[in-house]
Amino acid sequence: MISCLLLTLLAAPQAQPFDLADVRLTDGPFLEAQRVHAAYLKRLEPDRLLARFRETAGLKPKAPGYGGWEAMGVSGHSLGHYLSAISAMGRATGDPEFRRRVGYLVDELKLCQDARGTGYVAAIPDEKRLWSEIRRGEIRSQGFDLNGVWVPWYTLHKLFAGLLDAHRLMGNRKALEIARRLGDWAIDVTKNLNDEQWQRMLACEHGGMNEVLAELSARTKDPRYLALARKFHHRAVLDPLAEGRDILPGKHANTQFPKLIGLATIHDLTGDPSAERAVRFFWETVVRHHTYAIGGNSDHEYFGPPDRLADRLSTNTCETCNTYNMLKLTQRVFDWSPSGEAADYAERALWNHILASTNREDGGVTYYVTLQPGTARTYNRPFDDFTCCVGTGMENHARYGLYLYAHEGARRLYVNHFVPSTLRFREAGLEFRLDSGLPANGKVRLTVTKGGPRSLEVLVRHPSWVQGDVAYRIDGRRIASSRRAGFDVLRRTWRANDSVEFELPLEPRVEPTPDNPSRFALLYGPLVLAADLGRGGEVERLPVLVTGGRPVRDWLRRMPGERLAFRTVGVGRPEDLTLRPFYELVHERAIVYFDAFTERQWAEREEEYRAEERRRAELAAKTVDELRIGEMQPERDHGLTGENTSAGEAMGRKWRHATDGGWFEFTLKVDPGVPNELVVTYWGADSGGREFDILVDGRKIATERLDGRYGRRFVDVVYPLPEELVKGKTSVRVRFAALPGRWAGGVFGVRVVRSR
Repeated sequence: MISCLLLTLLAAPQAQPFDLADVRLTDGPFLEAQRVHAAYLKRLEPDRLLARFRETAGLKPKAPGYGGWEAMGVSGHSLGHYLSAISAMGRATGDPEFRRRVGYLVDELKLCQDARGTGYVAAIPDEKRLWSEIRRGEIRSQGFDLNGVWVPWYTLHKLFAGLLDAHRLMGNRKALEIARRLGDWAIDVTKNLNDEQWQRMLACEHGGMNEVLAELSARTKDPRYLALARKFHHRAVLDPLAEGRDILPGKHANTQFPKLIGLATIHDLTGDPSAERAVRFFWETVVRHHTYAIGGNSDHEYFGPPDRLADRLSTNTCETCNTYNMLKLTQRVFDWSPSGEAADYAERALWNHILASTNREDGGVTYYVTLQPGTARTYNRPFDDFTCCVGTGMENHARYGLYLYAHEGARRLYVNHFVPSTLRFREAGLEFRLDSGLPANGKVRLTVTKGGPRSLEVLVRHPSWVQGDVAYRIDGRRIASSRRAGFDVLRRTWRANDSVEFELPLEPRVEPTPDNPSRFALLYGPLVLAADLGRGGEVERLPVLVTGGRPVRDWLRRMPGERLAFRTVGVGRPEDLTLRPFYELVHERAIVYFDAFTERQWAEREEEYRAEERRRAELAAKTVDELRIGEMQPERDHGLTGENTSAGEAMGRKWRHATDGGWFEFTLKVDPGVPNELVVTYWGADSGGREFDILVDGRKIATERLDGRYGRRFVDVVYPLPEELVKGKTSVRVRFAALPGRWAGGVFGVRVVRSR
């Protein structure tokens, strides 16, 4: 007789992920992505990643260094990510080549560290001046730099993390020793800083230094590293979150995630309740109020106002680093108290952002995943860019096994995701195989392939997207059904060849943006569906849907065939659309968020809608270059420098100004073949001592005085660029210089456009 009890789990004690070595992918798009990136990791050359480590240590490089960000101020961050990635990929696949590479990199890093003799090891430019100034308490930052060096603690965090992963996943003890000596150096270089100096330093992006130092303390049993980890506590961000205040709007998104992951680690080691409060509030706030349908967040790297997503759909939505970090944080939140909400979020992010972030043709990855209708994703060049998202992208596809299952000792197994895979549950003496029809169908089978008899609770996630019952069968016999989202508990004595089968009902559904019910995404089970607009060219008229408010089942039909695809029926304007899973569209132009109308609304608004579409297209065509002023990465990309300058946010937009005779300047591209104009956005009501010169390559082109004459609105002021200033050039330096005792700005936007 089969004995099984079905329960609904509302809360549970602490869970743990499985060792990557105990989970193996067996089929489907996740395995495909993992194989593509395993091959990419093998194409990267360790000696090129090591080149600047050897150079800064006084050793001759064995190969030329890579370009992109690796030739800039964050040089060395990619090696840290690479160490983490090959350690995880080696653990996840069992391929001995990755273990060999880990050993080689660690040996080389030890040579570099030994050559220095201080415990320090890195590839950061201008490091001697930087750390000497920090040691003396001389600290300056504009947010993206520390004493003129691009995010050095962030870069060191990546190296620490790679070393700790090499130790944990590959058992490389030498890696831990390198990290310990580097930790000793960090203690020494910061030992004289007071609290005010610390907080000034932490205004610069510093990654998850609190996480790696806390982890180093746990590995070495040395409390000094935990004490240092707690000093990497950015009070301006973390304290309000612990109090339950959403201070995220206007914040650079990816700067914040690692701070919270580190806070979770500190909580695990100390039980600090304020750390747990901050982490939970941050996670809930991001997931419930700042997350797009694909599981990503942020636009142009910044959080916007909560529940305001409809008009934040650009080519620069959903930075991939953010979702990498949110998945890490979600794992921690799930481990503390397993919940369907946490697992639902992870599923959404894995299927619709992480899978969509990879170019399956060459291993390139996305920096942003565009949600601007009618655009196609772009990918970093695998060997030339080495941005932050190339670094996290190295790791993403080796980490799947951490999310699929979890356990509580030998008594509970969580089946979180329905990805074809095998699981070795060492604590329970059982092995499982999970077969899944997703995304084509919702049929799932979980089979005990080895072991038993063993009394065990198997908790199967009942996704929130399921509409209807989930019926469970064991060895072909129906034993129970469930209709409540969360986890369904199957409790019995399990034996080899036992098989649990169930089917997750898949139905298309609409998910509106929180601030505009007529702008929505379409989903099918866990998948975001996107309109496939083909490759190349431009979309002259974006399709809209004239649904009249009817249910989606009335106007969306699944197309025949094994490949998952849908077609709208009679509601597309100017024509009906074919929709496919978003992650499958690699180079195709797509629509994720659709505008929907009734027939009457469309008749009234079509002309206005198309006119605004033309205006945006014309502006984009005229624009030579644009600087999103006040935003960290765009300002870094445009080489912004200045004195007595600061940035902030007002009326939902970023600004920058300079005070007391200060200035700021940056590089903008120009088109030497046509007349160019500089277009500057101001807040029309600004006044009071705001007088400044605007200079281009050192020549004054205008003196501006803001006196409130434009009223309470944003206004674009056009400054023609003299032909002789742009002739024969591809870029110019633009400076806003305050007159003595006056202010320059605020400037809310800057672009160069072709005047004809």
